[in-house]
Amino acid sequence: MAFSLSDIRPTLRRRFARGSSYTIAAAVLILLIIYASRNWELLSRNFFNAEVAAKLFPNIFIALGNTLLYTLVAFVFGTLLAILLALLKISKGPLRWFAIVFIEIFRGLPALLTIFIFAFMLTMAFQFRWPGGNMWGGVVALIFVTGAYSAEIVRAGIDAVPKGQREAARSLGMSGLPTTVFVILPQAIRIVIPPLTNEFVLLLKDTALLFIAGATAFQRELTTFGRDGLTTHANSTPLVVAGLLYLLLTIPLTYLVGMLEKRMAVKK
Repeated sequence: MAFSLSDIRPTLRRRFARGSSYTIAAAVLILLIIYASRNWELLSRNFFNAEVAAKLFPNIFIALGNTLLYTLVAFVFGTLLAILLALLKISKGPLRWFAIVFIEIFRGLPALLTIFIFAFMLTMAFQFRWPGGNMWGGVVALIFVTGAYSAEIVRAGIDAVPKGQREAARSLGMSGLPTTVFVILPQAIRIVIPPLTNEFVLLLKDTALLFIAGATAFQRELTTFGRDGLTTHANSTPLVVAGLLYLLLTIPLTYLVGMLEKRMAVKK
């Protein structure tokens, strides 16, 4: 009797496919480790040097704290900017075009170039200094980039709110703007929590681009710290340690995004 995957229930098929993927990935990883182990002495000396890694602590925790600080500041203010831009974009006034142009520009420019513009070009053009130095000019650039990307997420969330909610609010005598701000927007924010959390993860990694802005010893984020450590110790271990700390931050956050998406899917 012929047997195929179509005879298995969908849940079992998904588990089988997931298990197969994990098995193949594990096999490939093991083969790569076996192949690379032939040069382990060279690798360990240049990338996994325990003596060099020990010298990074505890100063690397300052860089880790700065990375989280820059991410949180850019995310909070970027999200507030995104809400404003989303509301302007769905409006019918002339400011709608300002929001459209703003979003297109900062979504179109590479984040690295945007940081360079804010950290150096604007200060030269208008003859001013960012409070705290050029590093914070780079953070402002990330706020604008986050605002532009998250604005589309928030707008999509507003569009996803059932139209009956707006009609019910208007039947109670609420006008257009209060309806949007107090009825539609809270529901939209709840809908877009998973993609906004994913945006936070992406922003956390984008803080690595702040190296271009320059930083003092106490302003360095993980990538700048790792790059400086590479120069100081003539060894790549600092960059590897910085990468591992990024993974310690991003993997739990990525898992959280998956949990939020599943929870939202169940509630739908």
